[in-house]
Amino acid sequence: MVLKKFLGSRATRALTTLSIARDAKRAFDDGNRTRALALGVLAVVAWKWTLAGMVAQGIVRLLRRAGGSATPSA
Repeated sequence: MVLKKFLGSRATRALTTLSIARDAKRAFDDGNRTRALALGVLAVVAWKWTLAGMVAQGIVRLLRRAGGSATPSA
């Protein structure tokens, strides 16, 4: 139950949402507006459902690695 309480905390939701918003900004700056829009919507969903946001972040990171991105995320 501690994990459930942690995932539902306001701080975890805020951190997840900000992280996804950062990925959306990076996608927009790279010229990928479709991905940026999808991540922006996901950031809104992540505020309500933290676990969905964390899973989506993992998928985005896997897709970025599979795409052969030359620049490491910092």
